[in-house]
Amino acid sequence: MTLLRESDGPELPLAGCRVLVSRAKKQAGALSSALRELGCDVIEIPFIEIRAPRSYQPLDTALRNLSHYDWLILTSVNGVDALFERLSKKRLSSSALAHLKIAAIGPATKKAIEQRGLPVTVTPKEYVAESVVSALRRRVKNKRVLLVRARIARDVIPRELRNAGAELDVVEAYETVAPESSARRLRALLADKKRRPHAITFTSSSTVKNFVKLMGVRNARAALRKADAADGIHSASIGPVTSATLRELGMPVDIEAATYTIPGLVAAILGKAAEIRQPHSGSRPKQTPVPNP
Repeated sequence: MTLLRESDGPELPLAGCRVLVSRAKKQAGALSSALRELGCDVIEIPFIEIRAPRSYQPLDTALRNLSHYDWLILTSVNGVDALFERLSKKRLSSSALAHLKIAAIGPATKKAIEQRGLPVTVTPKEYVAESVVSALRRRVKNKRVLLVRARIARDVIPRELRNAGAELDVVEAYETVAPESSARRLRALLADKKRRPHAITFTSSSTVKNFVKLMGVRNARAALRKADAADGIHSASIGPVTSATLRELGMPVDIEAATYTIPGLVAAILGKAAEIRQPHSGSRPKQTPVPNP
């Protein structure tokens, strides 16, 4: 476990706040850095580990037949990384994708694609699957569409775009698992009243589900029901889909980003800084999204 403390003084808006960043180790940097710059003590314990798919055959088949597709949809930076790593492994260049119109679920995914020299045709206004469907529904009728994603993901995009007339193939480029090594570290941290975080970030439904896997459902629920107590822990969600998963698994949503991005999540935490540092008494107030400053 990495526990990093800032010493810039109380003038920083998140000074005195401890936040557990649960993103995969490779991706934690942006969120952790942004919080530290605001004076936050950041603890990094990944709830997600990115692994290769169980078989590359579906992805390799799609790569051999890229000329047959009209659209490519990428729903995460992980998907972009996995796709281009496989292209490289098969000795294909990004020019093999040049004829495709590309849809990215959000700005981070778009940036990752553009850094590899390819333009992005569509990025929806809201960074969730439903908005991808809305942006593409009228564009994909009778088109061949390739969706590259994790092994386990929501079925909103393939279901709705097929209903809209697209001929859509889904290929798994990677899978996410709960890191076994994180379970002991997480339990030890939450049991330590002096080091336990004031808030835990959840940046996807997978981080929520894996939190439950790592802690056990009863312990996970108990940990996040204490935000009103002196040693309370707030849940900080990146957006409504992640929040829905928290609620479905019996856990509250204390903080929700209004813009479903890492900067949006940081802004939401910043907006609740006083409550995080000094947990209130009584029942939880109704949570409303905090806009970006």
